[in-house]
Amino acid sequence: MNVVIDRHTVWQAASSPETLKVILIRVCVMLPVIIACTGFSYRLFRGKTIELGHA
Repeated sequence: MNVVIDRHTVWQAASSPETLKVILIRVCVMLPVIIACTGFSYRLFRGKTIELGHA
């Protein structure tokens, strides 16, 4: 079974400029939040671990 798929350029496959702007704004807001949460988690759980005695 041969399936022929038309070739698209990057510009044909991309979303509309308005959609790309919305995505960019959301990424610019959410990326710092994700980085801050990750940093908080690393800081909260840093340090040496101890061996559990019941294992």
